Amino acid sequence: DSGVFTISILEQETPLGFIGRFGFKSGREVDKLDGVTYKLGETKAPIVLDHTLAYLEARVINHVDVGTHTIFIGELVAAEVIGEGEPMTYAYYHQVKRGTTPKTAPSYHKD
Repeated sequence: DSGVFTISILEQETPLGFIGRFGFKSGREVDKLDGVTYKLGETKAPIVLDHTLAYLEARVINHVDVGTHTIFIGELVAAEVIGEGEPMTYAYYHQVKRGTTPKTAPSYHKD
């Protein structure tokens, strides 16, 4: 509804609980930023600073409904590297951290 979003590039050491707080819970149900260090970006969208190596800030220019997800397409407004370390990739999250999707998440698929 805000028309803006941010993407945080997380460090590999980010705890699974921290990831789950943002990835698997609705902001309608919990305050995702409670107890989290953040700043407001150029668009006034919150930029999470905890466990973040870099961030991207964008304005929504389109969106695509793909069933279990909505993909937001954005025009980049700002970006900054704010830390050093190894970024967490999708493969690292699943293969090394053994991250899984909770059964209660809308994106859950039984294997």
